[in-house]
Amino acid sequence: MEERNITTTTAATESQAITTNAGTQEAVISDERIPGKLIGAIVAVGSLAFIGILTETVMTVLFPQLMREFNVDTATVQWITTIYLLVVAATMPLSSYLNRRFKHRTLFLAAVALAVLGSLIMIVGHAFPVILIARVIQGMGSGVATPLMINIILEQSPKSKVGRLMGVGSLVITVAPAIGPTVGGAVSSILPWRAIFVIVIPIILLVSLPVGLKCVEQHRPTEEARLNSLQFVSIVLALCGLVMFLNQAGVAVSAAVSGGSATVSAVFAVVSLIVGLGALLFFGWSSKRSFSPLIRLGWLRDPMVLLHLIAYMLLPIVGIGFGYVITNVAQLSLGTSAFLSGALVLPGALIGAFFAPVGGMLYDRFGPVRPILGAFFAAICGPILLLVFSMRLTPVTLAGFYFIFGFGYSLGFSNIMTNALRNIAPQFMPDGNAVFNTCLQFGGAAGTALFSTILSVAQAGAGEEGGATFRHATAVGGSWTFATMIGIVAIAICCLIAAFRIGAKRNSRL
Repeated sequence: MEERNITTTTAATESQAITTNAGTQEAVISDERIPGKLIGAIVAVGSLAFIGILTETVMTVLFPQLMREFNVDTATVQWITTIYLLVVAATMPLSSYLNRRFKHRTLFLAAVALAVLGSLIMIVGHAFPVILIARVIQGMGSGVATPLMINIILEQSPKSKVGRLMGVGSLVITVAPAIGPTVGGAVSSILPWRAIFVIVIPIILLVSLPVGLKCVEQHRPTEEARLNSLQFVSIVLALCGLVMFLNQAGVAVSAAVSGGSATVSAVFAVVSLIVGLGALLFFGWSSKRSFSPLIRLGWLRDPMVLLHLIAYMLLPIVGIGFGYVITNVAQLSLGTSAFLSGALVLPGALIGAFFAPVGGMLYDRFGPVRPILGAFFAAICGPILLLVFSMRLTPVTLAGFYFIFGFGYSLGFSNIMTNALRNIAPQFMPDGNAVFNTCLQFGGAAGTALFSTILSVAQAGAGEEGGATFRHATAVGGSWTFATMIGIVAIAICCLIAAFRIGAKRNSRL
């Protein structure tokens, strides 16, 4: 009897100890604090990425001024944006190699130098080819800074705070393109367009640089990684070919509908598509057989992660393309000024600034399914309402319905990447980060090309800009665009639902 009592007491004591330890562990996890230096590093690197993406969308509003100053046509001036996107997309695949090979601080200083040099050339350049060179340099800086910010968050965040910090990082990706038209409209109305680059240099040198030098730390040892030059050339050709296909296909369709010659653009589009797809297939084939691939792709065999990636590439087509659509519909259909058309995007951008971290907090607390799906079911209501009211829109309703989309998009977008990367092995996270960010850039480029083509087709043969017929044609093009947006978001939602079902089946087997 005495032995039984001792045994019972011992078991109770052990049970209490286990309960106490579990409670202590839960308390430690819930009380995990975000290091101050991590916040500083995110601010420093994130501000570089923010400035790069911001100047990308600012330039689209300034096209009329640039066309007059450099005496170029619409097809030529668009290279200011196109070449920037090409360089960013081509630099992103290097981020996995750079993250393994070089220290974070080295990459940060390189991004600072590229951003400042590119801005200086933009200020002093007075020939169009010089401006394009400046955009190439700025694109390289953004291509280094954006993945670096994500890698720092993934490597150094407390596990219980990854979602909210990825939400903060998402502000750079979602808010900068949204407020770019507003900034561009303001600049074009009160200052010379070069003023934006005069403003950003002190911000980089007086804010980003000192904060980064103090806060950017290295928590992971570097590796003797080697750059596979052949694979790098092939992925650059693939991305350039696909982006050029989208650009030239849009030009060809617009020319054909308006009665012009589309032969050259159509041939160039077909050749670009063949080169892009061929190079992409070669890159995938070479990566499987390489001892040290530029990007390790084995994790893409997981269908759940692949479905997340498809959704992550599709949604920026709408998210980034919305800035172009709203500013053009507002000016060409509703007759607003450039400044007001840019300002219409601002409410949705501000709501995104607030709710992106909130979405990450919901992810940390409730998991991925409800925060992500709930966000995008809300987001799709925006383009649905825009389609319903497309022929009787006002500036207020245009901004209000975009506000609905911006709320849902910002609430859920960063969580897609967060959830996908948490389902792959830690050593492959830099590779996943490189692929996701490359697809993000490609999606944004595809959105601008797709929606500009749709509007151009609708406007073909509608008379001079500013006439009643042209305004009506633009409104019709807007309705086609909103319908396309609904389809894209719906496909992305279906991909996410399928991914979550796969995850649920796996969990049920455990």
